[in-house]
Amino acid sequence: MKHKILVISLVLYSLFLKSQDSFTLNEAVEFGLINNSIAKNATNDVKIANAKKWETIATGLPQINSFIEYNNNIKQPISLVPAEFFGGNPGEFSELSFGTKQTIDGSVTLTQLLFDGSYSVGLSSIKLYMDIAYKAKIKTDLEVKKSIISAYSNALVSEERVKILEKNLNNVKSNLDEIEKIYQSGLTEIENVEQLKITYVSIKNSLDYSYKLNKTSLNLLKLIIGYDIDKELILSNSLQDLTLKSILEKKSIENFEIDKNIDYLLALNNTKSQKTLLTLEKSKALPTLRAFIKGGYDGNNDSFRFFKSDQKWYGYSIAGVSMSVPIFSSLRKSAKTQQARIEFEKSKIDLSESKKRIIIELDNAESEYQYAVSSYNSNVENVKLAEKIERKNQIKFIEGLISGLDLRQAQIQLYSIQNQLIQSMLEVINKKTNLEGILTQN
Repeated sequence: MKHKILVISLVLYSLFLKSQDSFTLNEAVEFGLINNSIAKNATNDVKIANAKKWETIATGLPQINSFIEYNNNIKQPISLVPAEFFGGNPGEFSELSFGTKQTIDGSVTLTQLLFDGSYSVGLSSIKLYMDIAYKAKIKTDLEVKKSIISAYSNALVSEERVKILEKNLNNVKSNLDEIEKIYQSGLTEIENVEQLKITYVSIKNSLDYSYKLNKTSLNLLKLIIGYDIDKELILSNSLQDLTLKSILEKKSIENFEIDKNIDYLLALNNTKSQKTLLTLEKSKALPTLRAFIKGGYDGNNDSFRFFKSDQKWYGYSIAGVSMSVPIFSSLRKSAKTQQARIEFEKSKIDLSESKKRIIIELDNAESEYQYAVSSYNSNVENVKLAEKIERKNQIKFIEGLISGLDLRQAQIQLYSIQNQLIQSMLEVINKKTNLEGILTQN
């Protein structure tokens, strides 16, 4: 019987393990870049761009189209022919109807674009178009990565807050149990017991809320990385590990090359695309030249007998070249070209502004990161001091040297500094992520 219970337990445990996953931050980022909905759409945009590339190329390749037309002349048109052709009087006309009542025309046409300025511009801009799509994908992945790191860190913060509150609640409960015994012995006042009860209830409420917040934070992380909401998710990294890693593994800004920054490259591509659009508008003033070959068969009959063996079909073939030359558009082309030129000038201004803005953002991100590290180091020391003060006040309180209100003030100070510490840890991670996003070279 014991053996069966052991086997069942092992099976249930293995099923539990299969229903949950453990993720480090790097693993969560890798998983999210594949499964995040925004990242997926960015990947699809690259696929669309590749399909658009082949659509553009195919426009200038040979095109073959088939055509079939059936006509039933319910009332055939009448033509007037001079009557004298048939021995009639001069000046009079005879009414004649030409052709059969029903006709079928089937043909196949091959066309080849010989020259089109717009097509030439389109071909030359394919590489730029694909680069824009790839750069947009890189930018999207960077933003998704930042969101994952933020969500992962927030989940760790909520976990850490739960641990701190559980520890504080146990300490307060221990003090409360001890002071109640002292009160029952008549060695302290009821106010001291009530002060600790107020502290206990306050921490208990905060802990209950933190449990719910922790679950919400984990669900938000699952949503961002594209993980099943119903499955258990375990975070392998600790908040302390990520904070220290963010401090120790910092990239230097000295080797920063703005020409490789993704935001600058996006602005540069925008300038290039506006220049291409200007060239496109100019190219519309050039002629379009096409060649074609057409071949087909005509069938004529007074009744629908086209599929009979005695139906006669008359073949024909045509070859030719067509040229379209724009001459006058009431200044419409000129206005569109002028608009494109202005947009190109605007994009050059935006590129210059982007360069300045990135430099300012880098300096600001570096300053915020250094401040976050400094605040973290200060809060680490402050927590040590606050814990020391709180412990001393606990001893004094138990010995009856201070009131419950004095102990409560020391405890509130400790809890506040503990919250400041974990918040400063989150700031270090987020500020480091923001700085690295700017420093990332592409």
